Amino acid sequence: MKTLYTEASSNVRKTWALMTGVFVLIIALGWIFSQVYDSPGILVFAVALSIVLNVTSYWYSDKIVLATTGAKQIQKSDNPELWRIVENLSIASGLPMPKLFIVPTGAPNAFATGRDKEHASVAVTAGLLQIMDKDELEGVLAHELSHVGNKDMLVSTVVVVLVGTISLLADFFLRMSFWGGGRRNDREGNGNLMFFLGIVGAILAPIAATLIQLAISRKRESLADASGALLTRYPEGLASALEKIEQNPSPTAGASSATAHLYFTNPFKADAGNEKKTPFFVKLFMTHPPIEERIKKLRAMSL
Repeated sequence: MKTLYTEASSNVRKTWALMTGVFVLIIALGWIFSQVYDSPGILVFAVALSIVLNVTSYWYSDKIVLATTGAKQIQKSDNPELWRIVENLSIASGLPMPKLFIVPTGAPNAFATGRDKEHASVAVTAGLLQIMDKDELEGVLAHELSHVGNKDMLVSTVVVVLVGTISLLADFFLRMSFWGGGRRNDREGNGNLMFFLGIVGAILAPIAATLIQLAISRKRESLADASGALLTRYPEGLASALEKIEQNPSPTAGASSATAHLYFTNPFKADAGNEKKTPFFVKLFMTHPPIEERIKKLRAMSL
């Protein structure tokens, strides 16, 4: 029977397996390009550029996210109850107290950001504070602190670097193919085949990489649910919070496709009143697991 511990361990293993898949894609795409153009320097340049861009965004991403959402930092005197809940959860989890923010929007949601646990920030919306009772709010905040403790920000950054590299390589190859330059003459007659494989790979690789990125995001959410329930010792609080959010499909102001994976639930549209099972194809393009599945798993953990 699954427990909080086995669920967390399972999601960690699956996440690393998915990240390995991204590495394989990069190696495969790089090998094809080197065969077609006989220029391994292309791969080196693309990887270097991607790392520079993404490491830069890593250092400043938290400030950008907080600024775009309109989040306002608070102190203990501004909301003593919220501060006390986060402080107690931080002590229980062995984490430093993060900076606290409130986003002035009526949609119930929350997110955590920051490059590591020493520079973490947790933000909740005004709408979340209005509709949650203490146990539910504690469950949501435990989920967000679990993202900090599980080093999800680091994992997300690594995945962004890898997916960004694939996208750069694919775009570069397609541009060179369009202009018709740089191809080598293959005396063995395999040049056309390799060129065709390169075109197919350049088109499909970014799609596959994006799907892997989304799958990793969903696994991190499942892991944070399990870790958050373990932290509070009360999975029902988190399950009940998800049920309330499910009934409020209002989009979260300030959210974007680049930051959607950071939120507690899908910031664009919740699955309000959806009792049908989410189709597999739809799941592939979701940043979060379906709410009904999250609730089901949490309540199974309570048994």
